[in-house]
Amino acid sequence: MTTKMTALITGANKGIGFATARQLGGRGFTVLVGARDPERGREAERALRDGGADAHTVALDVTDEESVAGAATWIEDRYGHLDVLVNNAGIVRADGSALPSETTLATLRTVYETNVFGVVAVTNAVLPLLLAAPGARIVNVSSEVGSIGVMTDPTNPLFPLTSVPYPSSKTALNMVTAMYAKELRDTVVKVNAANPGYCATDLNHHSGFRTSEQGAEVSVHLATLPGDGPSGLLWGYLTDGSYGVLPW
Repeated sequence: MTTKMTALITGANKGIGFATARQLGGRGFTVLVGARDPERGREAERALRDGGADAHTVALDVTDEESVAGAATWIEDRYGHLDVLVNNAGIVRADGSALPSETTLATLRTVYETNVFGVVAVTNAVLPLLLAAPGARIVNVSSEVGSIGVMTDPTNPLFPLTSVPYPSSKTALNMVTAMYAKELRDTVVKVNAANPGYCATDLNHHSGFRTSEQGAEVSVHLATLPGDGPSGLLWGYLTDGSYGVLPW
């Protein structure tokens, strides 16, 4: 067991997840690198350790209930608590030209398995460990394309995007965030959704205009909120380049 601050980041072997692990490691956290592919996880662990972080790989496929349960048991046995959970793992899929009328249920199910169901599975599995910490934080990595307010505003640069799987999965994730925040409002756990902005990652074939490091800053801010910090918000990058609260 340890009293050091611990943070589990899902999908942490690359992109924003890896940058989040590196930044939290730089702040003195023990970072647990959740990775579906154990070898990629070990590569990320080595890179983080080379940078001075206390990093450890955790085999974790958020779509596999046995994998999720095994990861939670591993963390409990080794650390006894968890201070931060960053639900970062996410995927993008679309059919045809991505229009709603071309969406298949198979694609929708695949996206929701990771982006929504996986978040609920991991959160529930480690919640007892978060409640055992003196002041835990849950960060669900969402997106402005999941904001109904943003996506229905004709003046917003993102308005032309018209697709179902990824945007609606993030809308669902926003509601998941709000509901956990309500359930846990009288506990030590704060729950918020992060909008990293359009970052250049494998998710979008590196077409984003923000870096993974910039995207990770949003998650790290929410992961290290003070005791009087907010809970139940979608917070992060705004189109004017600043940071703040986004509409659900």
